[in-house]
Amino acid sequence: MTPTPLQPEPFPWFRYAGYSFSLGLTDGEQAWLSGHSASEHDPGSGRIVVRGGMREQARTAYAKIEAILAAGGLGLGDAVHVTENVTVAGLADYAEAAAVRAEVFGDHRPAVSTVVVERLLRPAALIEVEVRAARGGGTAPAPGLREAPDGTVSLPTLLPLDERGDVVADGDLVGQYAHCLDQADELLRAAGLSLDAAVTTYDWTTPATRDVYRRTHRARAERLGGAGVHPGAGGILVSELHRPGVLVALEVTASRHPLTAVNPGWSRYDTLTYSPGVRAGNTLFMSGFAALDMATQEALHPGDVVAQAEATYAAIGEVLAAAGAGPEHLVSTIEFVTPEGLPDYRGVADVRKRRLRAPWPASTGSVCAGLLRPEFLLEVFPLAVLA
Repeated sequence: MTPTPLQPEPFPWFRYAGYSFSLGLTDGEQAWLSGHSASEHDPGSGRIVVRGGMREQARTAYAKIEAILAAGGLGLGDAVHVTENVTVAGLADYAEAAAVRAEVFGDHRPAVSTVVVERLLRPAALIEVEVRAARGGGTAPAPGLREAPDGTVSLPTLLPLDERGDVVADGDLVGQYAHCLDQADELLRAAGLSLDAAVTTYDWTTPATRDVYRRTHRARAERLGGAGVHPGAGGILVSELHRPGVLVALEVTASRHPLTAVNPGWSRYDTLTYSPGVRAGNTLFMSGFAALDMATQEALHPGDVVAQAEATYAAIGEVLAAAGAGPEHLVSTIEFVTPEGLPDYRGVADVRKRRLRAPWPASTGSVCAGLLRPEFLLEVFPLAVLA
């Protein structure tokens, strides 16, 4: 079934027509929502503004999400995975957003990811919330996990903390990374799975660790791909993470379906611990993509975020084609832009309009401190649902 856009009426915060993304998409049973902040149209100034502190902004974001879900006959009790993108500036007050979340969800417990971003596209925004929902709200196969009816298992954010909440492997990125992977495996085993079922592993690290990041390869090689398929992966740099001493935060998604690697024929992945795409059931999970020449490993179009977006979405298109799909099958794209790419980032919308198709995928955009290759200005995490 082709997803359809969620178009709530009324939607008092702003007019949502004309963008290269939808507020959210639904196939009737599932929904994928864009990231939503407290942005709203101010009639007096004619501008989009963001008002209030963390608590007020979280309330506005969740009010939008509730309205969008209602347009598809869904509610907050159907949420299976919530991602709260909180800015570095908002971290000190993040407990206020967590209190709002507890209030709006009540006894329902979706899996929760807390992603720290450098800032959001609206400078005054402190938090932006994404939701994946499924009719009935899925099940809880183990504490902290949520399983959707299609077999996708969402884990909470994994941090290098011990049972007392203390940071492990102080100053050691590789040790912290391995600890997070081991946590993921423990959680999945409680649900009758293991890391062999992982379809994506997205990580957030600090700029100071960029030079040693490659050393995480061994921790990944020892723990991932045991069933013959490595998950998709992506890496984002942020100046601060959840608390002092934390060098990495890991987001892992798994599936109960058998996994099939999807590769357009790029030999560079033969020695890597991640795949361009992983098909599980009718879902195509993908790695993060940037403007890379897959044959030469050269970063393309340095200094030009719009040209990099063209190359990035072209690569995503190749993975979709290798899975027998097209851009119309994308249900979500998450874009991370660096400070250097931000001044021209608006031009990426035109690239999306050329490369993608209506109904436009749900989308979230945020600013990171940098990417693993310093030449990259943009990285995109895509997700597709196949017919």
